[in-house]
Amino acid sequence: MVSLTTLSLFITDLDRTLVGNDSSLDRLNQILDLYRQTWGTKIVYATGRSRASYQELATAQSLLAPDALIAAVGTELYVGNSDNPDPEWIERLSTNWHRDKIVEIASRFADLEPQPPAEQRPFKVSYFLSPSVVADVVPQLQQLLVDRNLDVEIIYSGSKDLDILPRNGDKGKAVQFLRDRWQIDPSQTLVCGDSGNDISLFKYGKERGVIVGNAHSELRLWYELHPVDYHYLAAADYAAGILEGLNYFRFVA
Repeated sequence: MVSLTTLSLFITDLDRTLVGNDSSLDRLNQILDLYRQTWGTKIVYATGRSRASYQELATAQSLLAPDALIAAVGTELYVGNSDNPDPEWIERLSTNWHRDKIVEIASRFADLEPQPPAEQRPFKVSYFLSPSVVADVVPQLQQLLVDRNLDVEIIYSGSKDLDILPRNGDKGKAVQFLRDRWQIDPSQTLVCGDSGNDISLFKYGKERGVIVGNAHSELRLWYELHPVDYHYLAAADYAAGILEGLNYFRFVA
């Protein structure tokens, strides 16, 4: 008989990953709550939403209270019940981050449509961009930023959202930061996602990873190009896909 593995750290994206099917979400919440009570499993949400937007969703969907919130595509980290971003994380992101210069360079591209003010965060500059011009715009934008010695990461996801972040500021780097702080082994960690801004959850360490069945094409393509035995593409969508992945990795009896 294959032995079960303790799930010490559970990280998931929210929209279209954890959230999307109420019945499977309720079932998953029950399991995670039991794991938290039994083994002290830490629950972390990693979302593109701002903290305020997350709180609206959490109330509407009755989400479990997390042990940490990774918000704004990884550029904001709230640990425990703190209302303030983690100061050590802020210090890491501040290095060579020049938001005004990035905005000025991006303004040269007519195809980049700024997202609403609520989506513009201290360490995140966000635009809408049509998939038909991504292949032309992104390389040019990247080169201009490099020419100005701006060490940033450009993330395109959902066939519309383009985010410019500090190089050390994506979701995956935030997960590595928390895992190191909490001293949790990657084999006891599960990450879950559905889109391009979740790729970083899967690409740095050897955490067990679940890509839900309804994942966007950019994450599916990345999964196909980087096959490893600790990543799993679920057949089921949303939280049902996460439940499928829990079983696959033997985190659930």
